[in-house]
This record gives sequence, structure tokens and C-alpha cells, in this order.
Amino acid sequence: MKFFIVDDDEAIRSMLSEIIEDYNLGEVVGEAANGVPISTSFLCNKKIDILIIDLLMPIKDGLQTISELDPSFKGKSIMLSQVESKEMIGKAYSLGVQYYITKPINRLEVIGVIKKVIEQIKIEKSINYIQDTLNFLKTDTLDNKNSSKSNKGILEYSEFILNQLGIIAESGSKDLLSIVEYLYTRGNKKTIEKDFPSLKEIFIKTSEKKLGQSSSSIDIKKEIKASEQRVRRAVLQSLNYIASLGLTDYSNPKFEEYAAEFFDFTEVRKKMLELKNNTPLSQPIHINVKKFIKVLYIKSKNYKSNDI
Repeated sequence: MKFFIVDDDEAIRSMLSEIIEDYNLGEVVGEAANGVPISTSFLCNKKIDILIIDLLMPIKDGLQTISELDPSFKGKSIMLSQVESKEMIGKAYSLGVQYYITKPINRLEVIGVIKKVIEQIKIEKSINYIQDTLNFLKTDTLDNKNSSKSNKGILEYSEFILNQLGIIAESGSKDLLSIVEYLYTRGNKKTIEKDFPSLKEIFIKTSEKKLGQSSSSIDIKKEIKASEQRVRRAVLQSLNYIASLGLTDYSNPKFEEYAAEFFDFTEVRKKMLELKNNTPLSQPIHINVKKFIKVLYIKSKNYKSNDI
């Protein structure tokens, strides 16, 4: 998460930055002493997720600044203030400010409010992603109507599994859906379980389809590398999610079903130990991306075959 802090008190800005960094809540990409430099284009260019802004400041205060932002800024705003006037707080809420932190700054309150905002952002991103995916799945070409309908079915099951694995909102999940679609099309011609393609082939084919055959080899190579990184990050995040479920409840149904299927269980145990001790292990955790992709495809195909 990217933060921008606006407060006329340098000590407050410093304290908030320290809390955000110490608790790994995100990255503070900038600060300002008043609202003068803040605009929709400014925040969008810096890709700000959360704007923390003081209610009362000289020259240009928080209320005026927030009121001038237009809907194209999709981030969230947190208001800071010592003022307890119901009228002013009500005005802030009417401008779309959903979260409030009172001064003097309380570390626990700041952490609690920011975590709520981050959770809200993640939920909204998940909803938007699901809507985008559903819209994508509804897009069928006339020439490939039957094939598209078939692909749509398996992608819906893949999406369900990715949601179960805790990575539906990760950027790499779109790459994984594209990979499943490619494997399903390829599987109509070959027995995919016995003739599973290499990761190199998978990323080349999906990148070529995404960019189009007319794209340059340089652009395709860049997309291949980017796609590999997105998928790897998604798989790592899924491992982290599944391990955390197992750490909380070893009999969790998701943990029991997915831990050993999608990952080498030795690595799951290592990740659980790492999370439990809250310190990285001396030995790096290895992930098998090819195994993850193969299991995702086979499970999605089996779901489709059983029509559940």
C-alpha cells in the first residue's frame, strides 16, 4: 500500500511514517505540510492507495483538499484532527472520508484504523477483479462460440479454486487463468496429464496470445518475464495463506485439501514454522510452480467434468 501524509506538524508526519514502516503497513511515498500540492492527478500519478490528511491546516485545509478531489482518485482518505465538532466531522464524512484518527496520536488506534482501510481496499479489489473476470468470461466470439463456452466453464472452476487458495485478488491470478485456458485448449489435442508442457512453453504461448502475434520478440520476452514473476508471487502468497490456515487450525478443510496437493508438504511445514517464529528460516523455502499449475488445471478440469 502506498501512503501520502499531509499535516502541518512535522512531528506528526514523522510519527505516522514510523508507525507505517515499523508495522509493515505499506510505503510512505511523500509528505506535505498543507493541501496545496494535493490534487487528483497528483495522487493518481503517485498511485496513492491511502491519503492521511489533517482536518485543519494553514493555507489549504483537509476539508477543502478532499472536496476538490474527483472520483477518478480511487484511494481511501483518513482524516486527522483534534477537533471533535460533530458538524465538521459530519462534513468530512459527507465528502467520502470514512475513517478518522483523533489527536494526540495513539499508536494502536493508528494501526487499527489503517488495517481496516487496507482490508476494505483488498475487499473492493477482490470484488472488482471478480466482476472483471466474469465480464471476461462472458465475452465469446461468434466464430468460437462452442469452444468459448467450454473454456468459460473451466475458468469459472479455476477462479473458485484460486479464491479458495487466497489469491483471487493477486495480479498473477489472471496469468494463471490464461494458463489454464491455454492448457485446456491444448489438452483437447493432446493428453495433457501425460504430455504436460514445460513452463517455458506455457509462458511463451500465453504471452504471445496476450500481446498478439504481431508483437516484437523484445516485448514478448518482457511479458514472459513479468508473467513468470507475477505467477511466482501469487504461488508464494498462496503458500503463505495455506500455511497460516494450518498454523491456526491443522484440521481446517482448505488446509487439508490443498496443502499437500498444491505444494511440497515439507515446504508448507517450513513456512508454518517461519510464521510461528516470525523470523525467516536459514534455508530458503522452495516452491514448485509447475506442480501448482498442473494441479490447478487438473482439479479445474475434474470439477468441470463432474459439473459441481
